Amino acid sequence: MAVLYVCLFQGRSALGLAGADEPRYAAIARAMAATGDWVTLRLWGSPWFEKPVLYYWIAGAAMRVFGVSESAARLPSALAALLAALAMAWTALRTYGLRAAWFTLLILPSCAGLIGFARAASPDMLFSGTLAAAMAASVEILQKERPGWSARIAFGFFLGAATLAKGPAALILAGGAALLWGLLTRRARAVLRLSHPLAIAAFCVTALPWYILCSLRNPDFLRIFIWQHNFERYLTPMFEHVQPFWFFGPIVLVGIVPWTPLLYAPAREFFRARSEKKWTDSPACYFACWAAFPVIFFSLSQSKLPGYVLPAIPPLMLLIATGAARGAERNDSGSQVAAASIGCVFPLLIGIASTQVKNFPPLLSPQIYRHAQDALILAIAAGLAIAALALRPQMKGALPAAATLVAALVLWINLALLPRLDPFLSARATAETLQALDPSLQMHLAVYHAPRQFTYGVEYYLNRALPEWIPSVEQPVLVFTDSEGAGEILASGAEVHFYKGTQMPGVLLLQVERASAPVHRRRSRQNRASNGAEWARTVRRLRAGC
Repeated sequence: MAVLYVCLFQGRSALGLAGADEPRYAAIARAMAATGDWVTLRLWGSPWFEKPVLYYWIAGAAMRVFGVSESAARLPSALAALLAALAMAWTALRTYGLRAAWFTLLILPSCAGLIGFARAASPDMLFSGTLAAAMAASVEILQKERPGWSARIAFGFFLGAATLAKGPAALILAGGAALLWGLLTRRARAVLRLSHPLAIAAFCVTALPWYILCSLRNPDFLRIFIWQHNFERYLTPMFEHVQPFWFFGPIVLVGIVPWTPLLYAPAREFFRARSEKKWTDSPACYFACWAAFPVIFFSLSQSKLPGYVLPAIPPLMLLIATGAARGAERNDSGSQVAAASIGCVFPLLIGIASTQVKNFPPLLSPQIYRHAQDALILAIAAGLAIAALALRPQMKGALPAAATLVAALVLWINLALLPRLDPFLSARATAETLQALDPSLQMHLAVYHAPRQFTYGVEYYLNRALPEWIPSVEQPVLVFTDSEGAGEILASGAEVHFYKGTQMPGVLLLQVERASAPVHRRRSRQNRASNGAEWARTVRRLRAGC
């Protein structure tokens, strides 16, 4: 219970909404809760059809019940991560026994992928959690000769919920994983059991009503959502998320940290069973197909983001937990060494993190150094204890100790690090500064060349869309920009004063009072390069004259 709470729920408001997606998703949910329109998604009054509705329903309801906050915006992801952990533990219990379920319930919520995405105000974790629950129900259907009606309804319901979370990719991933298993095991006909009329009816009742209503109210919905944000996103690089084919391999390995060394156990089981030609007869083959198919499918996509393969992590962690449980029962030396290697991961992680401290000036204070030293000493001591327990052998004590250490580090990060990093990663502190200057927020604000993640964040916290700055002599305006934009504003002949209103890297806040010449934004790359040094000197002068 402690690991589940700390890793998935604690500290959801320690960091403000960050990146380009979180502020927009939270703003849509807030608008839905305020207007009572639970069908059409709107961003600053305009229809928005990039993602389906499930995240916004849950986040909007949370905002109505608990108030508008980062905690409410991230609650759907935390609940979905809990659903994934419980579904995989239940599947492990039904398939492999109590120890496998116990290990699954410990290591799945304490892996980096679930910890990170459980704190993201986005549909990714909802999609993965509902798919994990659908997989758990499908295992029940395929393992029994005559599965009950509840398993079939549950499979259709959770698959429909996944379709409401992220779209038709739910059908592709579930159907592709099951079909891959059917081809490998030569049981393709068994896959048809998943298409029972009860499952189809449950899916349709869950998923179709919103799609139909939204299509009726918004004729462009299906074209924009289905074609542009599904087919074109997959088939073309139009959204500029181009990555190499092997991109998701390292992402998955990082996503299961600190449990990556335990991949030894399922790999050993795979090669042993394959040599005996029994692997395709084991339930592990089905779980491996659910873990492998998202990686294969999205590796072929022209658009790649880390969250795309999040559905692969729950079944993969189930395989890891099962292998660890078998290693503990047999006192297998290879499994003991793999478990002992987990103790080396924690000091390594803290060492890597310490090399990035120079990028965040507030972490250079003596107090943070003392905290970091304490954390490193704790990680080394705990790592040695974990290694000793694993080699003793006491794997059933080593893995809970490692999960507890993960929870302790998450707690330390939430309480000590994230509040100091918040002004550099989120626009929350900037918005609070502006509200202190003008509580009624009647000041004129605009953006010009500002990074889009900052623009979306400050718009969310100020609860209004900011216009693009244009030269004007009518009134002073505060402009968020970058160094290049500041140079262009100065080139227009404007009277400019520099404000220390934001600590976000690369973002400047200027008070622009007058502009006498038009801004020429379309410059050649050569001109921008030649003028870059001059603009940098001008920005330094602005800072010095603050």
